[in-house]
Amino acid sequence: MPVYQAIILALVQALTEFLPVSSTAHLTLFPWLLHWQDPGLAFDVALHAGTLVAVLLYFFKDWLTLALCGFGLKYPAAAPAEEVVQHKRLFWYMVIGTIPGGILGALFEKQIEEHFRTPFVISASMIVIGLVMWWADSHASVTRKLEQSNIGDAVTIGTAQALALCPGVSRSGITITTGLFRGFTREAATKFSFLLSTPLIAGAVVSHLPKLIKMHKAGGLDLPLSTLILSIAVSGIAGYFVIAFFLRYLQTRTLKVFVVYRLLLGMLILVWAFLQAGVR
Repeated sequence: MPVYQAIILALVQALTEFLPVSSTAHLTLFPWLLHWQDPGLAFDVALHAGTLVAVLLYFFKDWLTLALCGFGLKYPAAAPAEEVVQHKRLFWYMVIGTIPGGILGALFEKQIEEHFRTPFVISASMIVIGLVMWWADSHASVTRKLEQSNIGDAVTIGTAQALALCPGVSRSGITITTGLFRGFTREAATKFSFLLSTPLIAGAVVSHLPKLIKMHKAGGLDLPLSTLILSIAVSGIAGYFVIAFFLRYLQTRTLKVFVVYRLLLGMLILVWAFLQAGVR
């Protein structure tokens, strides 16, 4: 893979992992439309490692607080008891919310990778979730704050996150939309979504590392180490700023621009797929 392709795909990953437009769809479509070769497992792991770095850096203080309080410590030391309890609950809600995606990923990730990465599935997912997102953004009562989350939110949003294994759904798209249906403000739903995504992104990276190390030792690494490091850096740095932008954006704006984008792209993909099928 040329370095410029690695940089472009790393930027695509950073933009689409956190915006509600589906990173899997875009990373499948870019090589398909531009006739680039599949970069392979190592590159996929590098991109996920980059977005993991981004979300960990941005929410480092949040995760430090949640983890310490979650395991029974008082942090910060001067924090009121009620706030510590809220942090403890939120930490365990994140743990509970991760379980559905972890189970579904372990059971069906390979089958989904092999059979669902098609233009028709991607276009259908983009359009359907776009319409659901529009309904939630327009009709849901968005008043609840993150501190008001409960175990029902964790189970519901975590189950929705598991559906993001299907290309075109979008992890952030489906979880933010579900958060809106649960009554969260747009900013609260997005923060819940990003926090909830951290364990699953970490799990995806860790689960593929043994295979990657084995490939490296056997001399079968499909990309130079320098390209992988560059991809992690680009994806991580860009992803950090995308998170900051998106949270600030939703303080005063709606999701409508992303709904329109999903619908237009979904229809374009569908037309393109039919044209390609006709050519064959």
